[in-house]
Amino acid sequence: MTKFVGTGVALITPFNKDLSVDFDALTKLVEYNIANGIEYLVISGTTGESATITREEKEAITSHIVKVNNGRLPLVLGIGGNNTQAIIDEINTTDLSSIDAILSVSPYYSKPTQQGIYMHFQTISKASPVPIILYNVPGRTSKNMLPETIIRLANDFENIIAVKEAGNNVAQYLELIRNKPKDFHIISGDDDLALAIALAGGSGVISVIGQALPREFSDMIRYGIAKDADASYKIYFELIGIINLIFSENNPAGIKAVLQTINISKSYVRLPLVEASEDLKKTIANELKRLGKR
Repeated sequence: MTKFVGTGVALITPFNKDLSVDFDALTKLVEYNIANGIEYLVISGTTGESATITREEKEAITSHIVKVNNGRLPLVLGIGGNNTQAIIDEINTTDLSSIDAILSVSPYYSKPTQQGIYMHFQTISKASPVPIILYNVPGRTSKNMLPETIIRLANDFENIIAVKEAGNNVAQYLELIRNKPKDFHIISGDDDLALAIALAGGSGVISVIGQALPREFSDMIRYGIAKDADASYKIYFELIGIINLIFSENNPAGIKAVLQTINISKSYVRLPLVEASEDLKKTIANELKRLGKR
C-alpha cells in the first residue's frame, strides 16, 4: 500500500490546563500537518499518551480527527496491548470505517516467547477488517520481536502489511529490509535513524518530530526514498539537534514543549509523565530559533 510510504506522524494528544483533551489544539495540529505535506496520521500511539487516555476519550479523539481530516490523508489507529482478547474486543466494537490501518504494539510486560508473539498477531489478523502495521518497540515492551517473527507474520498474513520498527538497531532494520516480502513496508519508528533506513530501502517513518516540522522532515524522507543522499542529509544535519532534544527526558514531553513554542498546543502531560524541565524548554526554544521557527 503506497499510502504508507513517506512520513506519518504519531500525533500527540493536546491537553488543557485541567488535563481535559484540547480539541481546538488538536484541530490546529491536524490542519498544520495536512497543509505541510505529511503523508498519513497516526492516532493513539505512545506519543498520544494512549496509556492514560480512557476508551471514551480515545473514541472522541478519533472521531474528531476523522472529522477534521475529512478523508484528506490516510489514518492509522493504535489498537494494541498485552491482552489479546481485549484487543479483539476493541477491534470488534470500534468503528473502523474511516481507518486505513491499525497500529498494534507487540505485547508488553507479559514477555511472551516469539511463538506467543506470532500467535497474538495471528489472532489479531483473523479479527481485523483493516490492514495491520506491527509495532516493535523493545525499549518499552521489554521483549524484542525478532526479524524472523516479523517476516514470518508478513509472509503468512496478507493483511499484515508493515512493521513500525523502533528498536534503534540498524542491524535489525537491515535484516528486515533484506528479507521482507516485496510489498511489505519497513517503517522507521526512530526519528534519528529514519533517513538512513529510507536510503537503505525502507518505506519511511512514523515520526514524532515530524508533526512540529512537517515540511522539512517529510521533504527529508522523500529525498531519502528517492536515494538523494546529498539533499536528504543536508536537512538531516539541520534537524538532528532538535530530534535529540525532544527525546532527552521523555516522550511526549519534549515534542509537546516544541509544539508549545511554535504555538500549536500547550505542553501539559498526564502523570506519571511530567512536563519538560525549564532548562530543556529553554534549550528547545533556542534550537527552534536557530532553525527559524520562532
